[in-house]
Amino acid sequence: MVLIGNCKIEHPVALGPMAGITDLPFRILCREQGCGLLYTEMVSAKALHFKNENTQSLMETVPGEHPIALQLFGSDPEILAEQASACSEGPWDLIDLNMGCPVPKVVNNGEGSALMKDPELVYRIVSAMVKASSKPVTVKIRRGFTVQDENAAEIAKVVEAAGAAAVAVHGRTRSQYYTGQADLECIRRVKEAVSIPVIGNGDIASGQDAKHMMDYTGCDMVMVARAARGNPWIFSQINGFLSTGREPERPSWQEIRNVILRHLDMEVEYKGEYIAVQEMRKHMAWYVTGIRGASAIRRAVNAISTAEEVKNLLLEAQL
Repeated sequence: MVLIGNCKIEHPVALGPMAGITDLPFRILCREQGCGLLYTEMVSAKALHFKNENTQSLMETVPGEHPIALQLFGSDPEILAEQASACSEGPWDLIDLNMGCPVPKVVNNGEGSALMKDPELVYRIVSAMVKASSKPVTVKIRRGFTVQDENAAEIAKVVEAAGAAAVAVHGRTRSQYYTGQADLECIRRVKEAVSIPVIGNGDIASGQDAKHMMDYTGCDMVMVARAARGNPWIFSQINGFLSTGREPERPSWQEIRNVILRHLDMEVEYKGEYIAVQEMRKHMAWYVTGIRGASAIRRAVNAISTAEEVKNLLLEAQL
């Protein structure tokens, strides 16, 4: 068990927040497979401040998701503290600050991974959020803004000094985005620099990957992001490997199909049929990756417009 503040996490594997992917239905599927810590999609503190209604759906959660972190992004200490205070009254177990997002529209506003360039501002933001929040505050960072400016260990010490309860570190710089390999040395240096729990992130696609990162870096938990797309089973596979040293078998097509159908039903209930079918196109492409005959499903699903058509396609598929 990992303790982040007063938040107890049973399994040492988290689902990384991904815009347009880690919505409530997908998070539920990952929780059922043994994900220890969930994160909402990234939410703009400024949008909350100005009461933008579009942010509310990103924040929805259900009792079965606990423990779950609400991830905020921004760069204004006052607004982030204001929202940390307001959101700490909500159902989330942790309030997380995003300092890892590499997307230009976020970085160009001085938010996300752009904060890695200003340790003094980071301290002001995190300390303000910690003072304002009744829930533990955590921070997600990257290796640095560029390789030349690698400063993850320095930033980790700053956020610990400011009162953060844990730090998650992606072993790539902002300039790398998601290319190349995650640097485990960087994560190890962060773990050596602080006494708060460290969550390692980057290139975790199997139980072996998770164990290697934990053994090499000493990190307390790992975070899975892209490898979870179409693969909520990765959490049970990682937990199984950490417990037994053996990789569980991949799910059968029948198991995969049943989860897709359930995912579809939840998306319809959550977002309505039209949006759900649009959303499920990308999810289905990920679910069938590596399965013989998957290309036919990918082509067919892009021409489908109703949930009933999706179900018929899946039930008729012989993969």
